[in-house]
This record gives sequence, structure tokens and C-alpha cells, in this order.
Amino acid sequence: MREIPEQLRSGPFTRASAQAADVSSRMLQGRRFVRLHPGVWACRDTVLTWEQRLLAARLALPERAHPTAETRLRLLGLDIGADTPLRFVVQGDHHLALDGIFLHRTVRLPPLDADGVTPTAAYLAYCARARVVDAIKVGDWLLHHGHMTLAGLVELALEAPWRAGAHEAVWVSDHLDGRSRSLPESELRAIVVFAKLPAPEPNGAMELDGVRVIADLLFRQWHTAVEYEGVQHQEERAVYVADLDRYHLYRGHGVGYVQVTKERLKHPRTLVGTIHRELVAHGYDGPPPDVGAGFAVLWTRLSDQVGPRRARAQGRRTRLGAVS
Repeated sequence: MREIPEQLRSGPFTRASAQAADVSSRMLQGRRFVRLHPGVWACRDTVLTWEQRLLAARLALPERAHPTAETRLRLLGLDIGADTPLRFVVQGDHHLALDGIFLHRTVRLPPLDADGVTPTAAYLAYCARARVVDAIKVGDWLLHHGHMTLAGLVELALEAPWRAGAHEAVWVSDHLDGRSRSLPESELRAIVVFAKLPAPEPNGAMELDGVRVIADLLFRQWHTAVEYEGVQHQEERAVYVADLDRYHLYRGHGVGYVQVTKERLKHPRTLVGTIHRELVAHGYDGPPPDVGAGFAVLWTRLSDQVGPRRARAQGRRTRLGAVS
């Protein structure tokens, strides 16, 4: 049996690539190959990565189809949401049904870059389906890493308010803060803010014994820090030792602190109660956390906060214009 050419073993390929490697259409119908999409194949024993599945989609779609929403954001290194379907956008009334691919159609393409729609445009599309808390986390991440600006986000949304996600993006823009360094830190900040506790300072810096210490969330007025303890805080010795030193400094200077793990993050009502008690112990005399309907908004779809799309075209246009 003839060996499969090496250039066809590395991932998906087109019929033209197969013919260039002297693999006939009849051979492609054999047991050693599998058709991924019309005109796109791979070796049957190849375990495709997400990047290779994306390449297969690009090969099957017209060149004028561009990655958008979660798919485009994943190209930035952001691992959030389901990795399928792969989402693309195309201008015009182009109908094409492919397994594992969702092709959005638009009358006018959003801004593009070399990898697809721009990160700002991808975030706009993501907001159309995202929960409030997830939109905050992703938006913070994009701002922190310099992939978009708050002004650019609002400008794009206002320039074409008919786009899916435009109204949602304007709504959530008031809740974004690029100072948060990680998704869990952003989620933690959102939980505190939506519980109507005082807004903390993300990555607030303090000088303690001449040492610059940075807290994930800092309530400076009440000398209280909230720290998210990711897996690296337990598995990496250097991080673990640095944590011990920081908490020693906190205690020595009367700084209260709450340590938050991913398990604690799953119980937000209990968590804000713990943070509130620590704040009270350091002089806070404001209202307790409100974990009612406003707090529950965090885990609803962002689109629920802006109303049905048909109602927005008229009633919301004036409000959007006022934001600018």
C-alpha cells in the first residue's frame, strides 16, 4: 500500500493539495482519509487540534468569511466559552451549512485585521450572546492586554447600533476596568461591585516596610485587601513563598485580607458576606451587601438588560447617542 505523503499528515488539506501530492480523488474516498468539509480532508488517524479545525474551516469557507466572536478572541489566546461552533462572518446573503461552523451574515463587515474581524468587533459580537459576568471578564482582559480601548468599543457600537451586540457592549462598557490582570480577578471585582459594596481598586499598590505590595483588590480607605489564589499559588513554590511574605506584611501593618479560591468564587453570596465582615472589622460602616435582583443580573444574559432588538431600534437610539 502506498505511503501517505508527509505533507498531508500534518493537518487538513484541500483536493488541490492532494492532487499536487499525487493522491487521486479515488484514493481520498478510501479508509485512510476522512472528509471534514466539502473539498477538505485529513488523514483518518490525525487528531485535529483546535487550530487545525480552524484551518479546515478557513479552507472550506470563501476567503471573504472572517473569524469573529469567540473564535477570533481565541486567536488572541483567550480560552473562554465553547470552542465550537467556529464563528465566521461574511458580507451578503451567503448560505452555507458546514458541520461545527456558524456563518453569520451581515450587510456590512465590521473592521478587519490580518486574523479576522478586529478584537473590538469580535467582542461586540460576543456580547450579543454572553452573560453579564462573562462579558465583564472578557472585556477587562481585552482592555488589560491592549487589544481594545473603551473609547474604541463605544465608538464602534455607536457607529453601527444595528449590529448584534452593539447595545449590549454600550451597556457593559460602564462596568469594564482594564486594571484587572486575570479573568477570576475581574469576576471577583464584578461580584463585589454588583453586591453594592464599595468599589475596590484593582491591583492597588501599597508601600509596607519599604516593599511595594500589590493587592488584587484593594479597599484602600479600610486597609483591606482581597486576593485571588489561583492554582499557581499552590503549585509554584516561589509564588507560595511570596504569598506568605505578603500576608506577613499585611498582618504587621494591620491590613485585613480575604483569600479567595476558585471554590469560594462559586459561592458569591457567601463570599461577599465574608468580604463585608472584613471591611467592618476595619472601620467600614456602610450598608451590607445587596444580593437581591441587582446582584443576580451578573448571571443573566447581557441581552436581557437591553431588551428585545426590535424595541431598541427606536426607543434605545436616543439613549445610546447620549453615551457619547
